[in-house]
Amino acid sequence: MEEKEITSNGTSYLSWHPAFLQAIQLELFEYRDFLEFKHEYQLVAEPLRIDLLIIKKPRELVINKNIAGIFKTENILEYKSPEDYLSIKDFLKVYAYANLYAAITPDIDLSDLTITFVESRYPVKLIKYLTNIRKYQVEKKYKGIYYISGDYIPIQIIESKKLSEKENLWLKSLTRGLETHDADAILEAGRKRVGEAAMDAYFNVLLRANPEIFVEVNKMAAKKEKTFEEVFTEAGIIPEWIARGKAEGKAEGKAEGKAEGKAEGKAEGKAEGKAEGKAEVAKNLLAMKMPIDTIAQAVQLPIERIHAIANSNL
Repeated sequence: MEEKEITSNGTSYLSWHPAFLQAIQLELFEYRDFLEFKHEYQLVAEPLRIDLLIIKKPRELVINKNIAGIFKTENILEYKSPEDYLSIKDFLKVYAYANLYAAITPDIDLSDLTITFVESRYPVKLIKYLTNIRKYQVEKKYKGIYYISGDYIPIQIIESKKLSEKENLWLKSLTRGLETHDADAILEAGRKRVGEAAMDAYFNVLLRANPEIFVEVNKMAAKKEKTFEEVFTEAGIIPEWIARGKAEGKAEGKAEGKAEGKAEGKAEGKAEGKAEGKAEVAKNLLAMKMPIDTIAQAVQLPIERIHAIANSNL
């Protein structure tokens, strides 16, 4: 179920599923103590896994959230990344998984189940299949949320890009092509959840999917005398490559300071480590094919230094 980060014909594929898990958890944050999340839940010994299984505890819990309006005790979610689409075969697969789950799980009945499909665009072919072949009824219940009736299992399809930004910021923003105000809103929401919810996978995939937008956010933050790192650390996210650079800088600073036994040695080591951390960030942004002048502004290094880093990677 996991997408690999590869490049095929100039297209970058990202690992969206871990980010989707955190987005759902953030959407249902107020109910975190009463919901159990089982990511890529394995049905049997064979590799048959549900993208996400959400179990309500207690059963009678009422979730006042648009994306969870149909939820019962056991709720199966299938997520399609922005590079993928929800097909008829996907529907049949997940539908079969739901029946199998009810058949092999003790004390679970089909009446306890719901199915939710989440994708970024409206699945035209699937909707035609459901209405014309299966004779189901499709009702737009909320903005971006469609209820499918006519089966013994409640089913809904969530078109994430059409969701309400006010109510579903996390899911709606899990995509490419973010606008600057979207990135600002997400960072602000992230600041409010620092220390309360996991957001590392979510923000890392957004950063990799929308590098230019977050550089633009950095430019805006620079006017307020904030660095590239501070923009993300304030939101509780430190991408792996930023964290590694900072750790190496700190280690070098301590080692040099201890070896020389002088305060200036420690300061020099710390400064050098910070520069290396910026260089590490620049390497990753170069790998994303970001323009050199934009990278120089983002990491606050001379453009000649960025050219040197780019040439050293050839």
